[in-house]
Amino acid sequence: MIRYQITSQNPATHYFNVRILIGNPDPDGQRLRLPNWIPGSYMIRDFSRHLITMTASVDGKNLQVNQQDKSNWRADPCTGTLCIEYLIYARDLSVRGAHLDHTHGYYNGTSVFLEVVGRADESFEVLIEKPESDYCHNWRLATTLARKEAQEFGFGLYQAKDYDDLIDHPVEMGDFQLIRFEACGVPHDIILTGRFVCDEDRLARDLTTICEHHIRFFGEPAPVDYYQFQVLVVGDGYGGLEHRASTSLLCSRDSLPQPGESKVSDNYREFLGLCSHEYFHTWNVKRIKPTAYQPYDLQQEVYTELLWAFEGITSYYDDLALVRSGLIEETDYLQLLAQTMTRVARGKGSRRQSAAESSFNAWTKFYKQDENAQNAIVSYYAKGTLIALCIDLKMRALTDNQQSLDTVMLELWKRWQASAEGVEINSIQALICDLVGADLQDFLDQLIKQTDDMPLQELLATVGIEVVQQAPINQTDKGGKEATEPLPEVSFGAFLKEQNGGLQIMRLDEGGSAQKAGLNAEDQIIAVDGIKLSLEKFERRITLAKAGNIWKMHAFRRDELYEFEVVLLAAAEQTIVLQVTDQHEMPRQAWLSSNQ
Repeated sequence: MIRYQITSQNPATHYFNVRILIGNPDPDGQRLRLPNWIPGSYMIRDFSRHLITMTASVDGKNLQVNQQDKSNWRADPCTGTLCIEYLIYARDLSVRGAHLDHTHGYYNGTSVFLEVVGRADESFEVLIEKPESDYCHNWRLATTLARKEAQEFGFGLYQAKDYDDLIDHPVEMGDFQLIRFEACGVPHDIILTGRFVCDEDRLARDLTTICEHHIRFFGEPAPVDYYQFQVLVVGDGYGGLEHRASTSLLCSRDSLPQPGESKVSDNYREFLGLCSHEYFHTWNVKRIKPTAYQPYDLQQEVYTELLWAFEGITSYYDDLALVRSGLIEETDYLQLLAQTMTRVARGKGSRRQSAAESSFNAWTKFYKQDENAQNAIVSYYAKGTLIALCIDLKMRALTDNQQSLDTVMLELWKRWQASAEGVEINSIQALICDLVGADLQDFLDQLIKQTDDMPLQELLATVGIEVVQQAPINQTDKGGKEATEPLPEVSFGAFLKEQNGGLQIMRLDEGGSAQKAGLNAEDQIIAVDGIKLSLEKFERRITLAKAGNIWKMHAFRRDELYEFEVVLLAAAEQTIVLQVTDQHEMPRQAWLSSNQ
C-alpha cells in the first residue's frame, strides 16, 4: 500500500508539506521521480526545481536518498515502510503548477506528487489535510478525485486508481464560492475563488447550455459522472487546462457576467469560449488522443504533428458551440472567426511554418515565444481552427451537408469507445476521405503540411459569407469589425506600449516601416520629429500620414540614444471582416445550427 499525505504548516511561506508512505519498497533501492511537464501544456517545466529538502526514513531511522538527475531520486535499500518527506514551493499563479498563500491553495498532482517508480499502476490513498493556520479555518476543498472517507468538499482521505489518475484531478482549497447545476443529468460544480461580482444564476444557466450541447453532440451518456469548473478570478488573467473530469481556469473579474447585464459582453463571450474549449477536451484529448500520448512519458518531450487537430479542432468547436446553442448571435460568431483569420494572416510565421510543424515544435517554439514569434511561427490553435473550418465546409459542399467535421468527430469518438486506441498521424485525413468518398489528400496536405494560403474565401462563399480585407483601424484592432472612420493608409509596423515616459517597442513586423529603419524590439521611442507623443497621439498621427512620409525618430536602445529615419509604408490589408451575403442561406444555417 502507498499513501500520499499533503498539507501545509504555514501557507504564508508557500510550502506544501508532502509525505509518502511506501510499503514493500524496492529491495534494490526505491526510485522516485517527479514529472517534467503536465499533459495539455507542451513545455518542459521542471517541476522538480520547486522540490526542497527531501528526507527518507524507516521506523523513525533516517535513510540516505540520493538524487540521480534533475527529477529522479533513489533511496537506499531498506525493509519495512519507507517514509519520504519533502517540501514543494508553490507560488505559480497559473493553471499548470501549484500556488499557496493565506487566501487559497491550488495544485496539480504533477507539481507535488512524486511517482513511486515501478508502482505507478497501483491504487493509492491520498490524505489531504487542512493547513494548520487559523486563517484556514473556513477553507473547503474541491477536487474530482474519488473520496474514500472525506466528506463532500471536505479535507480527508481520497483515493486514486493509479498514478495517472492521481495527477489528473487538480485540487482547489479555500473559502470559495460554489455554484451547482446539472447537464444531461450529470452534476456539475463551478468553484469560484477570488474577489468578484457575478450573476451566478446566469453563469450556471449558460454553462448548462454549453455542457448539454457538447454532451448531446457526442451522444449521451457523458463520459464523466461529475465535473468541476475550478475558476481562479484575478484582476487580469486568462488560461485553461483540461483534466479528465474537471478544468482549471484563470479569468479576469471583468469576464464574469454582471448582475443586471443581459447582453453578452466581449469579455464574457471570451470566458464562455474558454469554458466551452476546455469542456470539449473531455472528449477530444482526454479520451480521443494521439497514439504518442498512450501512455504519457512525463520525463521528456513527446512529439506529435497532431496538435493542430486536438487543439485546433477544439478551438473551432468552442465558439461554434456558442452560436449553435444560441448563446451568441451569428454576427458575434463571424466576428470571432474573422479575428482568428486576422491573427493568422498578419504573421509571416504562417508562411514559414506549417500546422504540422507548429504541432511538432510546440515544446521549443510555441511555448517559448519571443518578440519575433509572429514572424517565425504559426499557432496550431489559430491555424488549426481555420483548418477545421476548411475541412468542415469542404465536406459539406461535397456531400450536400450529409458529411462534415461533425461526423468525423463522432466517428473518432465511436472508435475510441470501441478500442480506446490512439489516433495515428494520417488517420484523420484517411477518415475524411472515406466519409466523403473522394481523395482529398492533396487538399488536406495543403492545409496541414504546407504553408500556402488556405482557400478560406472560396469555401466561405459556399455558405454565403464574403471575406473583406482591410487595413487595421489601430494597433489593437483584432479584426472582425468594419471601420466607421477612414482607415490609416500607412503602418508603423510595430506594437507599442507606453512605458517609462516613452513608447516601448514590444514587437515588430518583419519588413515593416520600423524594422526597415533599424528600430529593434525593446527600443524606447522618446520623440517623433522632435515631439514627445503619447500612444493615443502617435496613433492619431499615423491616421493622418501618407505612404512615403518620413519621420525623424529618437529612441533609447538600452541606455544609448539613437536617431532613426522612418519611411512610412502602406498598410497591409490583412485585417479580416466577414460579411453575410444573400446567397446560400440554407447551407449556412445547416452549418451554424446544432446537429442535435
